[in-house]
Amino acid sequence: MPPKSFDGQTAKPDIKQRQLKGRAYIVDGDTLVIQKTQIRLFGVDAPEMNHPYGQKAKWALHGLCKGQTIRAEVLALDAHGRTVAKCYLEDGRDLSAEMVKCGMAIDWPKFSGGAYRHLEPETARKKLWLADARQKGRMHVWEQFDKDREKAARRTSGD
Repeated sequence: MPPKSFDGQTAKPDIKQRQLKGRAYIVDGDTLVIQKTQIRLFGVDAPEMNHPYGQKAKWALHGLCKGQTIRAEVLALDAHGRTVAKCYLEDGRDLSAEMVKCGMAIDWPKFSGGAYRHLEPETARKKLWLADARQKGRMHVWEQFDKDREKAARRTSGD
């Protein structure tokens, strides 16, 4: 299934087009849109928007990209149909590396081969425990977190 761009239009990534350049619309801490193509940052995992630090991760990526022309070197399509790319700031810094260094994403060795692990702050995996659980295949941790959030929301709304 082709990815959706931020304006709702279907983007058809062209893997033959190996590079995209432009301003980035930030979706979350490891996903952005350039030229109507949704791009997943290579080799890292950031928290989901509804998980702890999800909003902070999105705003960290936004802060890095604001006012910049981002260069994306397209590598592949992932299992969800998203374009996976190494993305760079105008000064050449790797966005994946920058997100890991600031503690808002963790290395995902299954995809990166461990390329960013040495950049992780000491407490990053503890802080981003849900992302760490996903990498280790512990989806029951996610499911329990979501159930607990739903219960709390129902209590707050008076249901």
